[in-house]
Amino acid sequence: MNFKYYLIIIFLISSNASAFDRVTGEVFASRSEVIAANGMVATSHPLATQIGLDILKQGGNAIDAAIAANIALGLMEPTGNGIGGDLFVIIWDAKTEKLYGLNASGPAPENISIDYFKQNNLTKIPSYGPLPVTVPGVVDGWVKLHNRFGSMEFQELFVPTITYARDGFPITETIAYYLELSSKKFKDYPNFKNVWMPNNKILKKGDLFKNIYLANTLEEISKTKRKSFYEGRIAKIISSFIKDQGGFLSEADLVNYHAEWVEPVSSNYRGYDVWELPPNGQGIAALQILNILEQYDIKEMGLFTSEYVHHFVEAKKLAFADRAKYYADPKFNNIDISQLISKEYAIERAKLISSSEAMKSVDAGILKDGDTIYLTTADKYGNMVSLIQSNYRGMGSGMVPPNLGFMLQDRGELFSLNKTHANSLIGGKRPFHTIIPAFITKDNKPFVSFGVMGGGTQPQAHAQIVINLIDFDLNLQEAGDVSRIVHTGSSEPTDEVMFDGGYVNLESGFPLHIHKDLKTYGHKIGNEKGLFGGYQAIMLKNGVYYGASESRKDGHAAGY
Repeated sequence: MNFKYYLIIIFLISSNASAFDRVTGEVFASRSEVIAANGMVATSHPLATQIGLDILKQGGNAIDAAIAANIALGLMEPTGNGIGGDLFVIIWDAKTEKLYGLNASGPAPENISIDYFKQNNLTKIPSYGPLPVTVPGVVDGWVKLHNRFGSMEFQELFVPTITYARDGFPITETIAYYLELSSKKFKDYPNFKNVWMPNNKILKKGDLFKNIYLANTLEEISKTKRKSFYEGRIAKIISSFIKDQGGFLSEADLVNYHAEWVEPVSSNYRGYDVWELPPNGQGIAALQILNILEQYDIKEMGLFTSEYVHHFVEAKKLAFADRAKYYADPKFNNIDISQLISKEYAIERAKLISSSEAMKSVDAGILKDGDTIYLTTADKYGNMVSLIQSNYRGMGSGMVPPNLGFMLQDRGELFSLNKTHANSLIGGKRPFHTIIPAFITKDNKPFVSFGVMGGGTQPQAHAQIVINLIDFDLNLQEAGDVSRIVHTGSSEPTDEVMFDGGYVNLESGFPLHIHKDLKTYGHKIGNEKGLFGGYQAIMLKNGVYYGASESRKDGHAAGY
Protein backbone atom coordinates (compact mmCIF):
# COMPACT_ATOMS: atom_id res chain seq x y z
CA MET A 1 0.00 0.00 0.00
CA ASN A 2 1.21 3.52 -0.78
CA PHE A 3 2.57 4.99 2.46
CA LYS A 4 0.67 8.28 1.98
CA TYR A 5 -2.67 6.47 1.74
CA TYR A 6 -1.74 4.30 4.72
CA LEU A 7 -1.26 7.42 6.85
CA ILE A 8 -4.60 8.82 5.68
CA ILE A 9 -6.39 5.60 6.70
CA ILE A 10 -4.72 5.62 10.13
CA PHE A 11 -5.70 9.27 10.58
CA LEU A 12 -9.35 8.59 9.67
CA ILE A 13 -9.58 5.61 12.01
CA SER A 14 -8.02 7.47 14.92
CA SER A 15 -10.10 10.57 14.25
CA ASN A 16 -13.30 8.54 14.21
CA ALA A 17 -12.36 6.81 17.45
CA SER A 18 -11.83 10.11 19.29
CA ALA A 19 -14.46 12.33 17.68
CA PHE A 20 -17.09 13.67 20.06
CA ASP A 21 -20.17 15.85 19.83
CA ARG A 22 -19.28 19.52 20.34
CA VAL A 23 -20.99 19.96 23.70
CA THR A 24 -22.03 16.71 25.28
CA GLY A 25 -18.90 14.62 24.74
CA GLU A 26 -20.99 11.79 23.31
CA VAL A 27 -19.67 9.84 20.32
CA PHE A 28 -22.77 10.63 18.25
CA ALA A 29 -23.98 13.96 16.87
CA SER A 30 -26.93 15.69 18.50
CA ARG A 31 -28.39 19.16 18.83
CA SER A 32 -29.48 21.13 21.86
CA GLU A 33 -32.77 20.62 23.62
CA VAL A 34 -35.26 23.48 23.32
CA ILE A 35 -35.97 25.01 26.75
CA ALA A 36 -38.90 27.28 27.66
CA ALA A 37 -41.04 28.09 30.68
CA ASN A 38 -44.51 28.87 29.32
CA GLY A 39 -45.23 26.19 26.75
CA MET A 40 -43.76 23.80 24.21
CA VAL A 41 -44.78 22.16 20.93
CA ALA A 42 -42.86 19.44 19.08
CA THR A 43 -44.05 18.11 15.72
CA SER A 44 -42.57 16.64 12.55
CA HIS A 45 -43.30 19.76 10.45
CA PRO A 46 -42.02 23.30 11.17
CA LEU A 47 -45.24 25.07 10.18
CA ALA A 48 -47.37 22.72 12.29
CA THR A 49 -45.11 23.43 15.28
CA GLN A 50 -45.57 27.17 14.75
CA ILE A 51 -49.35 26.80 14.50
CA GLY A 52 -49.43 24.91 17.81
CA LEU A 53 -47.20 27.50 19.44
CA ASP A 54 -49.39 30.36 18.15
CA ILE A 55 -52.44 28.68 19.71
CA LEU A 56 -50.64 28.60 23.07
CA LYS A 57 -49.67 32.27 22.74
CA GLN A 58 -53.31 33.16 21.97
CA GLY A 59 -54.32 31.67 25.34
CA GLY A 60 -55.18 28.16 24.20
CA ASN A 61 -54.10 25.16 26.23
CA ALA A 62 -52.02 22.11 25.28
CA ILE A 63 -55.10 20.24 24.03
CA ASP A 64 -56.08 23.13 21.73
CA ALA A 65 -52.50 23.31 20.43
CA ALA A 66 -52.35 19.56 19.82
CA ILE A 67 -55.60 19.55 17.84
CA ALA A 68 -54.55 22.58 15.77
CA ALA A 69 -51.13 21.07 15.03
CA ASN A 70 -52.69 17.74 14.07
CA ILE A 71 -55.11 19.48 11.71
CA ALA A 72 -52.12 21.17 10.08
CA LEU A 73 -50.16 17.94 9.72
CA GLY A 74 -53.02 16.36 7.78
CA LEU A 75 -52.50 19.05 5.15
CA MET A 76 -48.73 19.44 5.33
CA GLU A 77 -47.73 15.81 5.89
CA PRO A 78 -50.39 13.83 3.99
CA THR A 79 -47.91 11.00 3.51
CA GLY A 80 -48.37 10.02 7.16
CA ASN A 81 -51.75 11.14 8.42
CA GLY A 82 -54.98 12.98 7.76
CA ILE A 83 -58.69 13.06 8.51
CA GLY A 84 -59.11 9.69 6.83
CA GLY A 85 -57.11 8.00 9.61
CA ASP A 86 -57.15 7.13 13.32
CA LEU A 87 -55.89 8.78 16.49
CA PHE A 88 -54.61 7.83 19.96
CA VAL A 89 -53.85 10.29 22.76
CA ILE A 90 -52.55 10.36 26.33
CA ILE A 91 -53.23 13.59 28.25
CA TRP A 92 -51.84 14.80 31.55
CA ASP A 93 -54.55 17.01 33.04
CA ALA A 94 -53.09 19.49 35.51
CA LYS A 95 -56.41 20.08 37.29
CA THR A 96 -57.07 16.48 38.27
CA GLU A 97 -53.37 15.53 38.23
CA LYS A 98 -53.96 12.32 36.31
CA LEU A 99 -53.57 10.77 32.87
CA TYR A 100 -56.43 10.21 30.42
CA GLY A 101 -56.37 8.04 27.32
CA LEU A 102 -58.40 8.34 24.12
CA ASN A 103 -58.73 5.53 21.58
CA ALA A 104 -60.05 7.09 18.38
CA SER A 105 -59.49 4.08 16.13
CA GLY A 106 -62.32 3.03 13.86
CA PRO A 107 -63.74 -0.48 13.29
CA ALA A 108 -64.23 -2.56 10.18
CA PRO A 109 -67.52 -2.03 8.34
CA GLU A 110 -70.36 -4.04 9.91
CA ASN A 111 -71.15 -5.93 6.70
CA ILE A 112 -67.64 -7.15 5.89
CA SER A 113 -66.65 -10.73 6.77
CA ILE A 114 -63.95 -13.33 6.35
CA ASP A 115 -66.36 -15.34 4.19
CA TYR A 116 -66.30 -12.62 1.53
CA PHE A 117 -62.53 -12.99 1.16
CA LYS A 118 -62.70 -16.79 1.08
CA GLN A 119 -65.44 -16.72 -1.57
CA ASN A 120 -63.29 -14.41 -3.70
CA ASN A 121 -60.15 -16.55 -3.27
CA LEU A 122 -58.31 -13.87 -1.31
CA THR A 123 -55.83 -15.25 1.24
CA LYS A 124 -55.13 -11.84 2.81
CA ILE A 125 -56.74 -8.43 2.98
CA PRO A 126 -55.29 -6.24 0.21
CA SER A 127 -52.99 -3.36 1.15
CA TYR A 128 -54.81 -0.84 -1.02
CA GLY A 129 -58.23 -0.20 -2.51
CA PRO A 130 -61.66 -0.19 -0.81
CA LEU A 131 -61.44 -3.49 1.11
CA PRO A 132 -58.96 -2.48 3.86
CA VAL A 133 -60.79 0.81 4.57
CA THR A 134 -62.00 1.12 8.17
CA VAL A 135 -64.02 3.91 9.80
CA PRO A 136 -61.79 7.01 10.19
CA GLY A 137 -61.67 7.99 13.85
CA VAL A 138 -59.61 11.17 13.96
CA VAL A 139 -62.39 13.77 13.54
CA ASP A 140 -64.47 12.32 16.37
CA GLY A 141 -61.23 12.12 18.36
CA TRP A 142 -60.70 15.88 17.96
CA VAL A 143 -64.30 16.53 19.03
CA LYS A 144 -64.01 14.30 22.11
CA LEU A 145 -60.71 15.96 23.11
CA HIS A 146 -62.07 19.45 22.65
CA ASN A 147 -65.38 18.80 24.42
CA ARG A 148 -63.60 17.49 27.51
CA PHE A 149 -60.41 19.56 27.70
CA GLY A 150 -60.41 22.33 25.06
CA SER A 151 -60.51 26.02 25.98
CA MET A 152 -60.64 27.89 22.66
CA GLU A 153 -63.51 27.86 20.18
CA PHE A 154 -63.36 24.70 18.06
CA GLN A 155 -63.55 26.72 14.81
CA GLU A 156 -60.49 28.79 15.72
CA LEU A 157 -58.29 25.69 15.76
CA PHE A 158 -58.93 25.17 12.03
CA VAL A 159 -58.27 28.71 10.80
CA PRO A 160 -54.47 28.52 10.33
CA THR A 161 -54.61 25.29 8.34
CA ILE A 162 -57.54 26.40 6.22
CA THR A 163 -55.54 29.54 5.35
CA TYR A 164 -52.47 27.48 4.37
CA ALA A 165 -54.65 25.10 2.34
CA ARG A 166 -56.12 28.02 0.36
CA ASP A 167 -52.99 30.19 0.01
CA GLY A 168 -50.44 27.41 -0.30
CA PHE A 169 -47.26 26.36 1.54
CA PRO A 170 -43.90 24.92 0.36
CA ILE A 171 -43.35 21.17 0.33
CA THR A 172 -40.52 20.09 2.66
CA GLU A 173 -37.72 17.69 1.76
CA THR A 174 -38.91 14.57 3.56
CA ILE A 175 -42.51 15.00 2.42
CA ALA A 176 -41.38 15.54 -1.18
CA TYR A 177 -39.56 12.20 -1.05
CA TYR A 178 -42.60 10.29 0.22
CA LEU A 179 -45.02 12.15 -2.05
CA GLU A 180 -42.99 11.04 -5.05
CA LEU A 181 -43.27 7.39 -3.94
CA SER A 182 -47.00 7.77 -3.27
CA SER A 183 -47.63 9.54 -6.57
CA LYS A 184 -46.05 6.70 -8.52
CA LYS A 185 -48.19 4.22 -6.58
CA PHE A 186 -51.54 6.03 -6.59
CA LYS A 187 -51.48 8.17 -9.76
CA ASP A 188 -54.07 5.96 -11.45
CA TYR A 189 -56.37 5.75 -8.43
CA PRO A 190 -59.53 7.89 -8.66
CA ASN A 191 -59.16 11.53 -7.60
CA PHE A 192 -55.52 11.24 -6.46
CA LYS A 193 -54.07 13.45 -9.19
CA ASN A 194 -56.74 16.10 -8.60
CA VAL A 195 -55.38 16.64 -5.10
CA TRP A 196 -51.65 15.79 -5.01
CA MET A 197 -50.50 16.03 -8.62
CA PRO A 198 -51.42 19.57 -9.76
CA ASN A 199 -50.98 20.01 -13.50
CA ASN A 200 -50.36 16.26 -13.64
CA LYS A 201 -46.92 16.68 -12.05
CA ILE A 202 -45.35 15.13 -8.94
CA LEU A 203 -44.81 17.72 -6.20
CA LYS A 204 -41.16 18.49 -5.49
CA LYS A 205 -39.25 20.03 -2.60
CA GLY A 206 -40.02 23.76 -2.44
CA ASP A 207 -43.15 23.59 -4.61
CA LEU A 208 -46.04 25.71 -3.35
CA PHE A 209 -48.96 23.37 -2.68
CA LYS A 210 -52.63 24.25 -2.25
CA ASN A 211 -55.47 21.89 -1.30
CA ILE A 212 -58.70 23.81 -1.82
CA TYR A 213 -60.78 20.63 -1.47
CA LEU A 214 -59.37 19.99 2.01
CA ALA A 215 -59.81 23.65 2.96
CA ASN A 216 -63.53 23.36 2.22
CA THR A 217 -63.80 20.04 4.09
CA LEU A 218 -62.01 21.42 7.16
CA GLU A 219 -64.19 24.51 7.16
CA GLU A 220 -67.30 22.33 7.15
CA ILE A 221 -65.95 20.18 10.02
CA SER A 222 -65.00 23.29 12.01
CA LYS A 223 -68.62 24.48 11.86
CA THR A 224 -70.44 21.17 12.35
CA LYS A 225 -67.93 19.23 14.48
CA ARG A 226 -68.64 15.52 13.88
CA LYS A 227 -72.07 16.11 12.32
CA SER A 228 -71.22 16.48 8.63
CA PHE A 229 -68.29 14.06 8.67
CA TYR A 230 -70.16 11.17 10.30
CA GLU A 231 -73.83 11.93 9.73
CA GLY A 232 -74.19 14.45 6.91
CA ARG A 233 -72.85 15.50 3.51
CA ILE A 234 -69.26 14.31 3.91
CA ALA A 235 -70.39 10.94 5.28
CA LYS A 236 -72.65 10.40 2.27
CA ILE A 237 -69.80 11.17 -0.15
CA ILE A 238 -67.39 8.80 1.65
CA SER A 239 -69.77 5.85 1.86
CA SER A 240 -71.11 6.28 -1.69
CA PHE A 241 -67.58 6.45 -3.10
CA ILE A 242 -66.35 3.35 -1.24
CA LYS A 243 -69.39 1.33 -2.28
CA ASP A 244 -68.87 2.41 -5.91
CA GLN A 245 -65.29 1.13 -5.63
CA GLY A 246 -66.47 -2.25 -4.34
CA GLY A 247 -66.00 -1.70 -0.61
CA PHE A 248 -68.26 -2.04 2.43
CA LEU A 249 -68.03 1.22 4.43
CA SER A 250 -71.60 2.52 4.88
CA GLU A 251 -73.30 5.62 6.22
CA ALA A 252 -74.45 3.55 9.21
CA ASP A 253 -70.83 2.63 10.00
CA LEU A 254 -69.97 6.33 10.16
CA VAL A 255 -73.09 7.38 12.08
CA ASN A 256 -72.51 4.73 14.76
CA TYR A 257 -68.85 5.51 15.37
CA HIS A 258 -67.65 7.11 18.62
CA ALA A 259 -64.11 7.39 19.97
CA GLU A 260 -63.60 5.84 23.41
CA TRP A 261 -61.98 7.12 26.60
CA VAL A 262 -59.69 4.42 28.02
CA GLU A 263 -57.47 4.02 31.07
CA PRO A 264 -53.74 4.16 30.30
CA VAL A 265 -51.72 1.23 31.69
CA SER A 266 -48.22 1.33 33.15
CA SER A 267 -45.23 -0.55 34.40
CA ASN A 268 -42.49 0.81 36.62
CA TYR A 269 -38.98 0.83 35.15
CA ARG A 270 -36.25 1.55 37.70
CA GLY A 271 -38.45 4.02 39.61
CA TYR A 272 -40.19 5.63 36.63
CA ASP A 273 -43.76 4.78 35.59
CA VAL A 274 -43.98 4.27 31.82
CA TRP A 275 -47.51 4.64 30.44
CA GLU A 276 -49.08 3.24 27.28
CA LEU A 277 -52.63 2.66 26.02
CA PRO A 278 -54.11 -0.85 26.16
CA PRO A 279 -54.91 -2.94 23.03
CA ASN A 280 -56.12 -2.82 20.28
CA GLY A 281 -52.80 -0.96 20.08
CA GLN A 282 -49.34 -2.44 20.60
CA GLY A 283 -48.20 -0.11 23.39
CA ILE A 284 -47.91 -2.77 26.08
CA ALA A 285 -45.19 -4.47 23.99
CA ALA A 286 -42.89 -1.62 25.05
CA LEU A 287 -43.75 -2.33 28.70
CA GLN A 288 -43.07 -6.04 28.22
CA ILE A 289 -39.66 -5.30 26.68
CA LEU A 290 -38.76 -2.98 29.56
CA ASN A 291 -39.93 -5.48 32.20
CA ILE A 292 -37.65 -8.14 30.73
CA LEU A 293 -34.64 -5.83 30.34
CA GLU A 294 -35.03 -4.45 33.87
CA GLN A 295 -33.58 -7.76 35.06
CA TYR A 296 -30.23 -6.93 33.43
CA ASP A 297 -27.64 -4.27 34.20
CA ILE A 298 -28.10 -2.37 30.95
CA LYS A 299 -25.94 0.54 32.05
CA GLU A 300 -23.04 -1.81 32.74
CA MET A 301 -23.46 -3.42 29.31
CA GLY A 302 -23.07 -0.04 27.59
CA LEU A 303 -24.97 1.58 24.74
CA PHE A 304 -22.85 0.64 21.72
CA THR A 305 -22.19 -3.00 22.61
CA SER A 306 -23.18 -6.28 21.05
CA GLU A 307 -24.22 -7.55 24.50
CA TYR A 308 -26.84 -4.81 24.87
CA VAL A 309 -28.10 -5.17 21.29
CA HIS A 310 -28.42 -8.96 21.69
CA HIS A 311 -30.41 -8.76 24.91
CA PHE A 312 -32.63 -5.99 23.56
CA VAL A 313 -33.46 -7.98 20.43
CA GLU A 314 -34.21 -11.14 22.42
CA ALA A 315 -36.56 -9.24 24.75
CA LYS A 316 -38.29 -7.76 21.72
CA LYS A 317 -38.80 -11.21 20.19
CA LEU A 318 -40.54 -12.42 23.35
CA ALA A 319 -42.82 -9.39 23.56
CA PHE A 320 -43.76 -9.56 19.88
CA ALA A 321 -44.65 -13.24 20.11
CA ASP A 322 -47.26 -12.26 22.70
CA ARG A 323 -48.26 -9.30 20.55
CA ALA A 324 -49.06 -11.62 17.65
CA LYS A 325 -51.17 -13.98 19.74
CA TYR A 326 -52.98 -11.79 22.25
CA TYR A 327 -53.19 -8.13 21.13
CA ALA A 328 -56.59 -7.34 19.59
CA ASP A 329 -59.79 -5.39 20.20
CA PRO A 330 -60.65 -6.07 23.88
CA LYS A 331 -64.37 -5.79 23.09
CA PHE A 332 -64.04 -9.07 21.19
CA ASN A 333 -61.32 -10.78 23.26
CA ASN A 334 -60.60 -11.25 26.93
CA ILE A 335 -57.01 -9.96 27.20
CA ASP A 336 -55.24 -10.32 30.54
CA ILE A 337 -53.21 -7.12 30.26
CA SER A 338 -52.24 -7.10 33.92
CA GLN A 339 -50.56 -10.48 33.54
CA LEU A 340 -48.81 -9.59 30.28
CA ILE A 341 -47.19 -6.51 31.84
CA SER A 342 -46.50 -8.05 35.26
CA LYS A 343 -42.99 -8.41 36.66
CA GLU A 344 -43.62 -12.07 37.48
CA TYR A 345 -44.49 -12.86 33.87
CA ALA A 346 -41.39 -10.97 32.65
CA ILE A 347 -39.15 -13.01 34.95
CA GLU A 348 -40.49 -16.26 33.49
CA ARG A 349 -40.15 -15.02 29.91
CA ALA A 350 -36.59 -13.77 30.49
CA LYS A 351 -35.52 -17.30 31.38
CA LEU A 352 -35.78 -18.11 27.66
CA ILE A 353 -32.98 -15.65 26.82
CA SER A 354 -29.50 -17.08 26.34
CA SER A 355 -26.58 -14.73 26.94
CA SER A 356 -24.71 -16.27 24.01
CA GLU A 357 -27.21 -17.52 21.44
CA ALA A 358 -30.06 -15.89 19.47
CA MET A 359 -33.53 -17.44 19.51
CA LYS A 360 -34.55 -18.73 16.08
CA SER A 361 -38.25 -19.06 16.87
CA VAL A 362 -40.39 -17.83 19.73
CA ASP A 363 -43.74 -19.00 21.03
CA ALA A 364 -46.13 -16.72 22.89
CA GLY A 365 -46.23 -17.11 26.64
CA ILE A 366 -48.94 -19.17 28.30
CA LEU A 367 -51.23 -16.93 30.32
CA LYS A 368 -52.91 -18.24 33.41
CA ASP A 369 -56.75 -18.16 33.52
CA GLY A 370 -46.08 1.28 7.85
CA ASP A 371 -46.16 5.83 8.37
CA THR A 372 -47.51 8.08 11.02
CA ILE A 373 -47.11 11.46 12.68
CA TYR A 374 -46.45 12.06 16.35
CA LEU A 375 -46.71 15.36 18.20
CA THR A 376 -46.60 16.54 21.77
CA THR A 377 -47.61 19.81 23.43
CA ALA A 378 -47.45 21.41 26.87
CA ASP A 379 -48.87 24.65 28.28
CA LYS A 380 -48.29 27.15 31.09
CA TYR A 381 -50.99 25.47 33.17
CA GLY A 382 -49.09 22.16 33.33
CA ASN A 383 -51.20 20.20 30.82
CA MET A 384 -49.29 17.88 28.47
CA VAL A 385 -50.49 15.96 25.40
CA SER A 386 -48.98 12.90 23.73
CA LEU A 387 -50.75 12.40 20.37
CA ILE A 388 -50.18 10.03 17.47
CA GLN A 389 -52.14 9.82 14.22
CA SER A 390 -51.87 7.78 11.04
CA ASN A 391 -53.47 6.59 7.81
CA TYR A 392 -51.31 3.41 7.77
CA ARG A 393 -48.92 2.53 4.93
CA GLY A 394 -48.06 6.18 4.51
CA MET A 395 -50.91 7.91 2.71
CA GLY A 396 -53.37 5.06 3.21
CA SER A 397 -55.63 3.01 0.96
CA GLY A 398 -55.45 5.07 -2.24
CA MET A 399 -59.16 5.78 -1.83
CA VAL A 400 -59.70 9.54 -2.22
CA PRO A 401 -63.39 10.54 -1.98
CA PRO A 402 -64.25 13.10 -4.67
CA ASN A 403 -63.76 16.81 -3.89
CA LEU A 404 -62.88 16.28 -0.21
CA GLY A 405 -59.07 16.51 -0.38
CA PHE A 406 -58.03 13.54 1.77
CA MET A 407 -57.34 9.81 1.55
CA LEU A 408 -58.96 7.08 3.65
CA GLN A 409 -56.86 4.74 5.78
CA ASP A 410 -56.18 1.06 5.04
CA ARG A 411 -55.84 -0.11 8.63
CA GLY A 412 -58.11 -3.10 7.95
CA GLU A 413 -55.18 -4.81 6.25
CA LEU A 414 -53.95 -5.72 9.72
CA PHE A 415 -56.86 -8.07 10.41
CA SER A 416 -56.27 -11.82 10.22
CA LEU A 417 -58.45 -13.99 7.96
CA ASN A 418 -58.02 -16.88 10.40
CA LYS A 419 -61.34 -17.11 12.27
CA THR A 420 -59.68 -18.51 15.41
CA HIS A 421 -57.11 -15.72 15.67
CA ALA A 422 -57.59 -13.02 18.34
CA ASN A 423 -57.23 -10.37 15.63
CA SER A 424 -59.61 -12.05 13.17
CA LEU A 425 -61.72 -9.87 10.89
CA ILE A 426 -65.25 -9.29 12.23
CA GLY A 427 -67.60 -6.51 11.15
CA GLY A 428 -67.63 -3.73 13.76
CA LYS A 429 -64.33 -4.86 15.30
CA ARG A 430 -61.29 -2.57 15.56
CA PRO A 431 -58.10 -3.96 13.97
CA PHE A 432 -54.79 -4.42 15.74
CA HIS A 433 -53.14 -1.01 15.72
CA THR A 434 -49.47 -0.03 15.45
CA ILE A 435 -49.66 3.66 16.49
CA ILE A 436 -48.99 4.32 20.16
CA PRO A 437 -48.44 7.47 22.28
CA ALA A 438 -46.38 7.23 25.48
CA PHE A 439 -45.86 9.07 28.75
CA ILE A 440 -43.52 8.82 31.75
CA THR A 441 -44.35 9.94 35.27
CA LYS A 442 -42.10 10.10 38.33
CA ASP A 443 -43.60 10.07 41.84
CA ASN A 444 -47.06 10.61 40.30
CA LYS A 445 -45.90 13.80 38.55
CA PRO A 446 -45.56 14.35 34.79
CA PHE A 447 -42.04 13.81 33.49
CA VAL A 448 -41.90 13.06 29.73
CA SER A 449 -44.51 13.03 26.98
CA PHE A 450 -43.08 11.22 23.95
CA GLY A 451 -43.67 9.02 20.95
CA VAL A 452 -41.89 7.52 17.96
CA MET A 453 -43.72 7.02 14.67
CA GLY A 454 -42.98 4.00 12.49
CA GLY A 455 -45.10 0.82 12.48
CA GLY A 456 -43.57 -2.12 14.33
CA THR A 457 -40.59 0.08 15.21
CA GLN A 458 -42.65 1.96 17.77
CA PRO A 459 -42.63 -0.29 20.87
CA GLN A 460 -38.95 -1.06 20.24
CA ALA A 461 -38.16 2.64 19.98
CA HIS A 462 -40.31 3.49 23.02
CA ALA A 463 -38.29 1.04 25.09
CA GLN A 464 -35.01 2.44 23.73
CA ILE A 465 -36.02 6.04 24.54
CA VAL A 466 -36.77 5.03 28.15
CA ILE A 467 -33.49 3.10 28.40
CA ASN A 468 -31.54 5.99 26.86
CA LEU A 469 -33.00 8.44 29.37
CA ILE A 470 -32.82 6.27 32.48
CA ASP A 471 -30.00 3.74 32.01
CA PHE A 472 -27.66 5.75 29.80
CA ASP A 473 -28.52 9.18 31.27
CA LEU A 474 -28.87 10.89 27.89
CA ASN A 475 -30.71 14.18 27.61
CA LEU A 476 -34.08 14.42 25.87
CA GLN A 477 -32.67 15.27 22.42
CA GLU A 478 -29.80 12.78 22.63
CA ALA A 479 -32.23 10.02 23.64
CA GLY A 480 -33.89 10.40 20.23
CA ASP A 481 -30.81 11.18 18.13
CA VAL A 482 -28.70 8.20 19.18
CA SER A 483 -28.65 5.31 16.70
CA ARG A 484 -31.52 2.83 17.03
CA ILE A 485 -31.96 -0.92 16.98
CA VAL A 486 -34.90 -2.32 15.00
CA HIS A 487 -35.56 -6.05 14.77
CA THR A 488 -37.76 -7.20 11.88
CA GLY A 489 -39.27 -10.58 11.06
CA SER A 490 -41.08 -11.13 14.34
CA SER A 491 -44.51 -12.65 14.70
CA GLU A 492 -47.19 -10.47 13.13
CA PRO A 493 -50.88 -10.01 14.01
CA THR A 494 -51.91 -11.50 10.64
CA ASP A 495 -50.72 -15.05 11.38
CA GLU A 496 -47.18 -14.62 10.04
CA VAL A 497 -44.62 -16.09 12.44
CA MET A 498 -40.98 -15.29 13.02
CA PHE A 499 -38.84 -17.41 10.72
CA ASP A 500 -35.23 -18.27 11.48
CA GLY A 501 -34.75 -15.49 14.01
CA GLY A 502 -35.62 -12.46 11.91
CA TYR A 503 -33.18 -9.62 11.16
CA VAL A 504 -31.34 -7.09 13.33
CA ASN A 505 -31.18 -3.66 11.68
CA LEU A 506 -28.72 -1.18 13.18
CA GLU A 507 -28.46 2.48 12.33
CA SER A 508 -25.11 3.68 11.06
CA GLY A 509 -23.82 4.96 14.40
CA PHE A 510 -23.15 1.45 15.71
CA PRO A 511 -19.51 0.33 15.30
CA LEU A 512 -19.06 -2.15 12.46
CA HIS A 513 -17.58 -4.80 14.75
CA ILE A 514 -20.99 -5.19 16.42
CA HIS A 515 -22.38 -6.66 13.18
CA LYS A 516 -19.68 -9.31 13.31
CA ASP A 517 -20.27 -9.96 17.02
CA LEU A 518 -24.01 -10.36 16.53
CA LYS A 519 -23.44 -12.99 13.86
CA THR A 520 -21.54 -15.05 16.43
CA TYR A 521 -24.71 -15.02 18.57
CA GLY A 522 -26.60 -16.38 15.57
CA HIS A 523 -28.33 -13.14 14.57
CA LYS A 524 -28.88 -12.21 10.94
CA ILE A 525 -28.12 -8.62 9.97
CA GLY A 526 -30.71 -6.71 7.94
CA ASN A 527 -30.27 -3.57 5.89
CA GLU A 528 -33.82 -2.25 5.47
CA LYS A 529 -34.17 1.51 4.99
CA GLY A 530 -36.66 3.88 6.57
CA LEU A 531 -37.20 1.70 9.64
CA PHE A 532 -36.00 3.92 12.41
CA GLY A 533 -39.03 6.12 13.02
CA GLY A 534 -39.59 9.74 14.03
CA TYR A 535 -39.39 11.03 17.61
CA GLN A 536 -40.82 14.05 19.44
CA ALA A 537 -40.75 14.65 23.19
CA ILE A 538 -41.37 17.18 25.94
CA MET A 539 -39.93 16.90 29.44
CA LEU A 540 -41.06 18.83 32.52
CA LYS A 541 -38.18 19.33 34.93
CA ASN A 542 -38.07 21.79 37.85
CA GLY A 543 -40.95 23.77 36.38
CA VAL A 544 -39.28 24.17 32.97
CA TYR A 545 -40.16 22.46 29.68
CA TYR A 546 -37.50 20.78 27.56
CA GLY A 547 -38.40 19.96 23.95
CA ALA A 548 -36.84 17.53 21.48
CA SER A 549 -37.60 16.71 17.86
CA GLU A 550 -36.53 13.99 15.46
CA SER A 551 -33.36 14.87 13.56
CA ARG A 552 -34.36 12.32 10.89
CA LYS A 553 -37.46 14.37 9.94
CA ASP A 554 -38.31 17.95 8.92
CA GLY A 555 -39.79 19.18 12.17
CA HIS A 556 -38.63 20.87 15.33
CA ALA A 557 -39.58 21.73 18.89
CA ALA A 558 -40.38 25.32 19.86
CA GLY A 559 -41.35 27.02 23.09
CA TYR A 560 -42.04 30.41 24.58
